[in-house]
Amino acid sequence: MSAATGLSVASNYFAHPLLDLFSRELQLGTSMAAMIVTAAQIGYGVGLLLLVPLGDLLERRGLAVGLFGVTALSLLVSAAAPNGTVLMAGTILTAFASVAAQVLVPFAAALAAPAERGRVVGTVMTGLLLGALLSRTVSGGLSELGGWRTVYWVNALLMAAMAALLWRFLPRMKNNVGLSYPALIRSTVMLFKEEPVLRWRAGMGALSFAGFNGVWVALAFLLARPPYGWSEAAIGLFGLVGIGGPIAASVAGRQTDRGRVQLVTAVGATGMLVSWVPLAFGAHSLPLLLGGLILLALAQQGLLIANQNVVYALRPEARNRLNSAFMTSNFAGGAAGSFLTSVAWVRAGWTGVSILGATFAAAVLVLWLLERARSKTSTS
Repeated sequence: MSAATGLSVASNYFAHPLLDLFSRELQLGTSMAAMIVTAAQIGYGVGLLLLVPLGDLLERRGLAVGLFGVTALSLLVSAAAPNGTVLMAGTILTAFASVAAQVLVPFAAALAAPAERGRVVGTVMTGLLLGALLSRTVSGGLSELGGWRTVYWVNALLMAAMAALLWRFLPRMKNNVGLSYPALIRSTVMLFKEEPVLRWRAGMGALSFAGFNGVWVALAFLLARPPYGWSEAAIGLFGLVGIGGPIAASVAGRQTDRGRVQLVTAVGATGMLVSWVPLAFGAHSLPLLLGGLILLALAQQGLLIANQNVVYALRPEARNRLNSAFMTSNFAGGAAGSFLTSVAWVRAGWTGVSILGATFAAAVLVLWLLERARSKTSTS
């Protein structure tokens, strides 16, 4: 399940090191190329809202396998794209179906004993995070070997193979809540009204992902130009700097099992803000750029695990809908972050990107402090 989530979510990040290549080969402007990343976030967000809640209605193994199959077909559309419009359409369809990863995460949580849920979620999320990070490295390498289309052909084949493996090894599980599909979607949206903790954590998740996703968009343009002037393969290798993120996810999961979720949240939010200090000077200093990205990845993934464990504990019987609501907010933030970062890059370069990212991180910390203050007021 961990490997499957990683492969599925990787589909949304293959474009990151290829943006400058898309811009040249498909004759796209910088903003249009960056919109491919934004389109992936939008497609994923819509899929989270419309498809993930089906895990509370349909048999979960069949749902996951079906989504993997659709993702494989959508990747073929991108692989054969003759222009930016078709590539954009393929990207949106791929992202829409690749929410299979978010069907598997609450599936794993449901299979786990309550005392081990944090560790299990952390393990599955480790695979997801590795997929997101290593996808950039693999994408850059494959594009150097056989062009950017090779990236999509290879992943389509792997997704089809994974669909077969999931069908063979996953247990069947169904938790029919007795709602029609429209009622299921309404109940997902209503969770924001009924669960204040979900609102706080969704807000923190959206802001953190806006900053985290945005930096990778700008990074592709920064490294492709002087003083760096790197190739797509070299840019893709930068995904490896976030390898500590999955380790942070595992550690954070164990700490939340021990009742330290607020500590994990505080460390994650503070770390994200501090990371923008070295990142701001990274335009002309590779060590500072590397250090800032490593800290950002560690902090963001730790914060994500803390948020997920808080949200999953609210209503076990509605875990897929809770995950849908929470992750939809995250990826809506990611889409907004991608768009705003592309605007900041065009207008103010890396300095504008750094100011925007630091603003997102500061807002995360403020939301956590407000959540804690409200919690203490309500219990006193």
